[in-house]
This record gives sequence, C-alpha cells and structure tokens, in this order.
Amino acid sequence: MISLAPEKISSSATVPGVSSLRRLRWTALGTNCEVQYGCDDPKAATGFEDEALRWVMQFEAKYSRFRPDSLISFINAAAGRDWIDVDVEMTEFLDLSASLYQLSQGVLDVTALPLMRLWEYRAPVSRMPSESEIAAAKHLVGWSKVQRKPGQVRLPEAGMALDFGGWGKEYAVDIVAQIARRHGLTQVLVDFGHDLAAVGTAPGKPGWHVGLEDPAAPGEKCWGSIAARDCGVASSGDYVRGFTLNGKRYGHIVDPRTGWPVANGCSQVTVIAPSCLQAGALATAVFILGPEKGLRLVQDLMGAEACVLIGRKRHQTKGFYRYVVTK
Repeated sequence: MISLAPEKISSSATVPGVSSLRRLRWTALGTNCEVQYGCDDPKAATGFEDEALRWVMQFEAKYSRFRPDSLISFINAAAGRDWIDVDVEMTEFLDLSASLYQLSQGVLDVTALPLMRLWEYRAPVSRMPSESEIAAAKHLVGWSKVQRKPGQVRLPEAGMALDFGGWGKEYAVDIVAQIARRHGLTQVLVDFGHDLAAVGTAPGKPGWHVGLEDPAAPGEKCWGSIAARDCGVASSGDYVRGFTLNGKRYGHIVDPRTGWPVANGCSQVTVIAPSCLQAGALATAVFILGPEKGLRLVQDLMGAEACVLIGRKRHQTKGFYRYVVTK
C-alpha cells in the first residue's frame, strides 16, 4: 500500500550552479521506494511527486495479487470458470508476459504462483512438499495454458493464478522515470527495493553511485559499485529470502521447470540494461538458468551486461567491467 504521508526531503547540493537534490520516500509494492532527483523549481517538484505517487497507487491497486479487489485477483478467482474482461493496459501486460516467457527460455512464467505458494518462505515450514504436491502445482503452471481472445482472458483450470511480481516492480520503476522526464527532470534515480532506473547523473557527479551488495554480509558490505547513467540496474539473489529445513537452506526463487527452489550455486546476479524492466527480467532469468546459459542469453542482447556471483567467484559478460568503479 502507498503510505498516506510520503517522506519528502530536500537538500541543496554544495556545487555552485548545480540543481538541488530532492528525495521522495514512501512504501509501496511491498518494498521501500525512493526517488532522488535534481530540481530547483518547487512547482515542478510537486507536480512530479504528486503524479508519481498517484500512478504507483493506481498500479498497485490494479495488479497486486495481495489486493482482493484488484484485476489480477478477479482473474485468479475466476480460474476454471469464467472469462474476464481486460482493458488495453492489461492486454499489453499479457503480451509482455508472453514476450518475457519466450525471452527467458520459459523460466519467467507469470503462471508460476502455485509453485511459489507451495514453497512459501514467509510461513513456518515444518516439512518438505511431497513429490505429488510438487507435481500437482506444476500441472497448474504453464504460460501456454492461458487462454486469450480480444479483450478477455481465462485461466482454464481451478487453482491456476497469475502474478506479475517477478517484474511488475521493475516496470513501475521505468514508468516513474518516464513521469520524471515528462516533468522536465533530467537528473533522477528511481529506486524500488534496489531495482533502479538512472536518468542522467547525480547533481555534480559523473553518474549515480550504486553499491553492489555482498551476499556474505547483506546490508553491511558491498563487493563493488557502479556508476549508473541512463540505464536500469537490478539484482536477483536468494541469500536474504528463504528458509532452512533439516539443516539445508532453500531460497525463494523457484524454477518452474523443476518445481524446486533454484540450487545451481548462484548467490547473486546483477544486470545493467537500457531499462529496469529488462534488467530485472534478465537478472531473474540468469539466476534460474545459471551462469553458462544465463550469460549467453545476456550476451545475445544489445546493450545488456551481467555479473554472476558464485561464492567469491565472479562470472560476467565482457562489457560489465566498464561500469564497475570500485572493487
């Protein structure tokens, strides 16, 4: 939910002739949201902030599976029964879901929610799911099962469900960056749960300084940092969210092909791409596919670079080093 009282902090930069740096902070989409931007015009700042907050609130109300009155919840509740009317925006989201499914070789699947629920890490876990439970959940998963016709969508089997959580937040980051540009802002960093879109540079700086968290010490140390400018940055990892059972840890990212949490040795994937949506989708895909197939996927795309951490070893695309400013 959008907080009713976003925190607005303005502070002036110390460099003469450089725009003041403002910060807007609030909670939405299940995470902490922050926008830093350079602006000396209070009217322009207010106009941007009001539109950004309003758009995110409307986006969450429509697409959050945690909202019983959202469109996505109506679609899921009708699984196995009814066709549901969808508008142009939702149609575009479904088209995007199909594109990301193909791009990711089938590992980004918005129908994977039954498996995610089976491996729910937020609830107390007392036993492993059985093979029959995993098979039953996998039976409900598969983008090809989704039925569509102009202006309508249907999930044909009871228990099927859609969830845009794998990339919806990153999509929202890009839209807020677009809103900032429409208001004439040219120095902006949008950060939703550490998924980022950088517009221009920080006031008085050559880029936006972005730390790369050390999976061995999350929230305490960074293994490096990058200078982000006119790009999206996103990371995927399972070192924070997950559960331990019988001495073995299971992460929160589930491979829809196997029905099990990913266990390929990857601890973190960071992707830099033209948009936050691209970066986030690729980061998750690479994490599931693993370093060899995942980095090959990124290398085949124009403008994207990636780095995979396996223990203390780094595997990266050829151009990733250009962004790293400290090690």
